[in-house]
Amino acid sequence: MDETTIIPLLSSAIRARSNLFDSRHERAFRLFNGFFEGCPSLVIDLYARTILLHNYADPPDLLESLLKTVEQYLTSELPWVNTIILKTRNTEDLNARKGVVIKGAKLDNRIREHGVWYAIDLLLNRDASFYLDTYNLRSWIINNLAEKTVLNTFAYTGSLGVAAQAGRAQRVVHLDINRSFLNVAKTSYTLNGFPINKADFQSGDFWTQISHFKKTGETFDAVIVDPPFFAVSNKGKIDLVEESHRIINKVRPLINNDGYLIAINNALFVSGADYFKSLEALCADGYLTIEKLIPISSDFTGYEQTQVKLHIVDPAPFNHSTKIAVLRVRRKPTSSFLS
Repeated sequence: MDETTIIPLLSSAIRARSNLFDSRHERAFRLFNGFFEGCPSLVIDLYARTILLHNYADPPDLLESLLKTVEQYLTSELPWVNTIILKTRNTEDLNARKGVVIKGAKLDNRIREHGVWYAIDLLLNRDASFYLDTYNLRSWIINNLAEKTVLNTFAYTGSLGVAAQAGRAQRVVHLDINRSFLNVAKTSYTLNGFPINKADFQSGDFWTQISHFKKTGETFDAVIVDPPFFAVSNKGKIDLVEESHRIINKVRPLINNDGYLIAINNALFVSGADYFKSLEALCADGYLTIEKLIPISSDFTGYEQTQVKLHIVDPAPFNHSTKIAVLRVRRKPTSSFLS
């Protein structure tokens, strides 16, 4: 790919997203999804006035000749952008994976979405500390979990739990193994004027903490599970390709009658049909029902007029490999779910 090819693709992508730009430049969204919009080695995200270039090329130098062209084009088209960061995925250099500033110096540290402030740390991790694909889910949470008690597992920097708090949830507990991620969630609370109860920000292993909740009899009106697609600890294994049901069954006993289980599976090579079948199997006993599938927003998937490539694996009935389902829970008189 050369300059004559990439520039028309970027121009088309920016035009398709023209309604997403806000006058105060506080929003965050995917500006270009190269996987579906014509350049699989390049993804571009916008966080307020900071642009993130994600180099997925393997080896990374395959994209180097285009990066300067892309930088110059974006600087010309979006002159209000202060900073550009380059994140290189396929490298052993940890700092390059987390991101290197290639233009400017003022990194944005917050964005606003659905009227809610979220703290961001764009160099904290390789994925920028805030997941753009759950935009619609945060909207659903804000509008549906008022007065509910919520457990946000695999919370990362807490955006889903922050959305619940913004939607007037009664209580939100954030659980993540990394305390520095939870500190970002606390900053989001501060930005919005939410009170911080330190006991609601719990750092620990998922399997251990969920077992603790079971032993103490603590339950919630909604539990959010957004795990990595694969992880192993000395307490248990997460495998969203082969064993996504284990996570769901692990948290089911913690959910009050008529409560919600919000399940996210981002395994790229699990088809939507296969995942949906696994959810149907879990619902076969009548104590779980599939209430709603949450679609991924068009900025993240690419638009009909900008897409030039289909998904590697068909996500239908979902619209993206990030598959989000809201399940309704009916409590058995005596919990007997398998863990």
